[in-house]
Amino acid sequence: MPRAFRPFFWAILLTIPGLLLRFFPGQASPILLATFAGLAILGSSFLLTWACEAGQLDMPQAVAIAVVAFIAVLPEYAVDMYFTWMAGQEPLSTYSHFAIANMTGANRLLIGLGWSVLVLIFASRFHKGIRLRGEKRTEIFFLGLATLYALIIPLKGSLTWIDGVILLAIYVWYLLIIARRGLDDEPIEGPAAALAKLKPGQRKLCVFFLFLFSAAVIVLDAEPFSENLVKSGKLLGVNEFLLVQWIAPIASEAPEFIISIMFAMRGNAGLALGSLLASKLNQWTLLVGMIPWVYALSSQGFTPPMNLDSHQFQEILLTAAQSFFAVALLMNLHLHKLQAVWLLLLFMGQFLAPLYEELVAQCLGLQPDPLRFHRLFSWAYLFFGICTVLRDRKYLLLLLRGFKG
Repeated sequence: MPRAFRPFFWAILLTIPGLLLRFFPGQASPILLATFAGLAILGSSFLLTWACEAGQLDMPQAVAIAVVAFIAVLPEYAVDMYFTWMAGQEPLSTYSHFAIANMTGANRLLIGLGWSVLVLIFASRFHKGIRLRGEKRTEIFFLGLATLYALIIPLKGSLTWIDGVILLAIYVWYLLIIARRGLDDEPIEGPAAALAKLKPGQRKLCVFFLFLFSAAVIVLDAEPFSENLVKSGKLLGVNEFLLVQWIAPIASEAPEFIISIMFAMRGNAGLALGSLLASKLNQWTLLVGMIPWVYALSSQGFTPPMNLDSHQFQEILLTAAQSFFAVALLMNLHLHKLQAVWLLLLFMGQFLAPLYEELVAQCLGLQPDPLRFHRLFSWAYLFFGICTVLRDRKYLLLLLRGFKG
């Protein structure tokens, strides 16, 4: 086997145990089933990423943009839509909580860990921050638009099909604009370059196979991964909500993180951050917008909306507040090392809150409240975001250029 194609072999090999256990689970423990199903989704995510990059060579620009945007969130989409579908089948169960947990965890990981670590790695080797090209104002503008609307959802206390329509409309609006702009003319690197060097007929066949195989693996393993992850939490005595929120997105986000870090280490950090920015926009519009629609389809009706409580709405508020601060930082198209440190510290603070909340409550003589630090960090993100917008208000009008593509 040529050396350039070895990553494809290892990624496919990573999916085999999960596929075998999907059809022949036997007496395997939930922990083992969740692990191998997660590895299968991880391997498929790598294959999808490489196939997307090479596949753009043989598609019309508008089609390629739409396909790549959808496939970018497919691994995360499959897991979240499974939880949402089951929530529609069992409205009083905790599946709706798991759907929100997975969605909010994936979104907060992208900014809190993905963006910040990318900048810090790049800054350690090259410059003090990452600067985006002017055309990325389109992504920033529409991410800001979706974020402002998302802040309304927890305030009104419901996630309905109307919210889904608005978020999906923002996503389609964004696609129409970048379709006019066209694809970025960036060189194909890494394993995808091996596909790009094939003859057009061979490349199309390979890309089609990778799309089909990866999508099938993700769809087949979404259910065993989701269900056994919850069962593993019960066996290990770990909060299932936290497992779904943080462990589940890792399988789908890891490939993009790794590839972005590789680009940053080679000095092409603008492309890497731009990719994570687009993924955040896709998740915040397409993924969130589909949740109420999938729930309505599963429950066979638009009313009542998904069963959510104050905890889930607080998770959405915290995620939207983090997104607001991140958009404010990017208004000038530059993410500095110090700003990345702030994003990382705030993320780690809210991520570790379940570990120290009880200790803080005891020391201060307060009643235990699992949402105390969610509210605190939500207000912190909003406060820092407003201060940043006021400081950089001269960039607001420039940001409107993103509307023009």
